[in-house]
Amino acid sequence: MKKHTEKNLTVSGHLKELRNRIITCIVCLVVFMLAGIYFAPQIVELLTDIGKSYGYTYVYLSPQELLLQYFAVALLMAVILSLPVILYQIWAFVQPGLRSNENSLFLAAMFFGLACFAVGVLFAYKIMLPFMLHFLIDLSKDTDIHAAVSVQNYIGFLLTIFMIFGIVFELPVVSVLLTKMGLLKASWMRKSRRVIIVVMFLVAAFITPPDIVSQIMVAIPMIGLFELSILLCSAAERAKKKKEAMDEEEAFGSGSEDTDKTNP
Repeated sequence: MKKHTEKNLTVSGHLKELRNRIITCIVCLVVFMLAGIYFAPQIVELLTDIGKSYGYTYVYLSPQELLLQYFAVALLMAVILSLPVILYQIWAFVQPGLRSNENSLFLAAMFFGLACFAVGVLFAYKIMLPFMLHFLIDLSKDTDIHAAVSVQNYIGFLLTIFMIFGIVFELPVVSVLLTKMGLLKASWMRKSRRVIIVVMFLVAAFITPPDIVSQIMVAIPMIGLFELSILLCSAAERAKKKKEAMDEEEAFGSGSEDTDKTNP
């Protein structure tokens, strides 16, 4: 009886649980924010060193600009480090209302979502940023114009690129989730392939420097992720159909057994 009452909390009980979980997330964010402020100068220096190797020099245009960038980096660091805790609190809150297969799907989505985001950020850091920074500084190579970049603009540019690639690399996870929910089919993705590829090149042109090489370097990973999403969605559909067939066989088998018992 105790387990039953725990699973069926009153509205006030759910609100109290939600409040406690929100407080946990806020405390976690504050703790990591304080740690981020301590490490922010080293992180900013690490990010600016990427550009320094290509000849960039940095300035700040207002007295508080550099300090604000420390806070911005610290906040982003706090959000990233707190994300596992936040996702766990969300899962723990909704878990009593989930079936076994939904619970497994939710946990898998959290794990692979974090992994894909990390891979996207790493891809941007190791491959895309060096290429973009080199291309942009190379524009002033044969001119008398020298790059003296605002720290705010530079850090904002880097963080934007990190976020874009982190989100783009979530495409396979989102596609599989939508397929499991019945909102997306691999056949639809195959039929729309040409249109989606054109859209991807337009997005790549929007987020990269205005040259065809940068656009291709961004579009190719996006297309590769799209094709991977089609394969994963196809596998998810086959697994779903197989499970439904097994459930039907079990239901039919149990129905036959009941019939045999009633008709000796």
